[in-house]
Amino acid sequence: MSCKVPNPGTFLYNEDMLADYHVHSAFSDDSEYDMEEVVIDAIDKGIDELCFTDHVDYGIKLDHGEPGTTARKNPDGTPLRNVDYPSYFARIAYLQDKYKDQITIRKGLEFGLQMCQLSRYQKLYDSYPMDFVINSNHQVNDIEIFLPEFFTGKSQKEYNRVYYQEILDVVKVYKDYSVLGHLDAFNRYDPKGNCPLEDFVDIVYEIFKIVIADGKGIELNTSNVRYGVKDLTPSRDILRIYHELGGQIITIGSDSHAREHLGFNIEAGKEELKKIGFRQFCTFENMQPIFHEL
Repeated sequence: MSCKVPNPGTFLYNEDMLADYHVHSAFSDDSEYDMEEVVIDAIDKGIDELCFTDHVDYGIKLDHGEPGTTARKNPDGTPLRNVDYPSYFARIAYLQDKYKDQITIRKGLEFGLQMCQLSRYQKLYDSYPMDFVINSNHQVNDIEIFLPEFFTGKSQKEYNRVYYQEILDVVKVYKDYSVLGHLDAFNRYDPKGNCPLEDFVDIVYEIFKIVIADGKGIELNTSNVRYGVKDLTPSRDILRIYHELGGQIITIGSDSHAREHLGFNIEAGKEELKKIGFRQFCTFENMQPIFHEL
């Protein structure tokens, strides 16, 4: 079965293109990597294009200047905070201009989307023009998916289906994103190991039918090696399902938070995608995909 892609995007036939489309900096609460250092290191590594995708996780973090507290806190006892949006986008604009002759820099965010917080993400998206948005799932009902309480009282099949059902529910109603991020990243945290695909594959099919029909995509996240995940992220089987359904839009990102992560395994990721049958990967500008030969 195939699904029609309503927006084919722009095709550029450049097989040597090296792009990292999942990059974090010190604007994320879990990184200390200075944004300009990221750019300098990317140039040194031969990266042609990168997109900053720092974290926004409504429900477990506060915006800058927002009063309140959070259940989990920074080491200094302060509440976890989302990106300082005005400073973030201003810094990207500065670096885009400073390094315009050496590298292409795109502005994006990684949304930790969940049903109970969608209105806040919509307001944020409407407030700032972006090139790219990753739709990731980090929590369900404001409970982070790596915490013990997410698993308590559920079988492995049940908590896996809760995770994928949340993603399905989100893509049914929320459309202002570019790709699904690290789709089966839940494998990093499952205390019982990888759940058999057949336990939730019906939901994966439904997710992809919507994603493809909406002209959205998925990412290959190359952080699987450093997290000790033996398969790709998402798995080869899940990537094959997306490809067989007619999915064409796919980005490649290191999910870097430090120098040693930046650009890691992206060339190897391209080769893995070729083996599955993909012929192009994407970068984005103004939320529109640009296709490049693998």
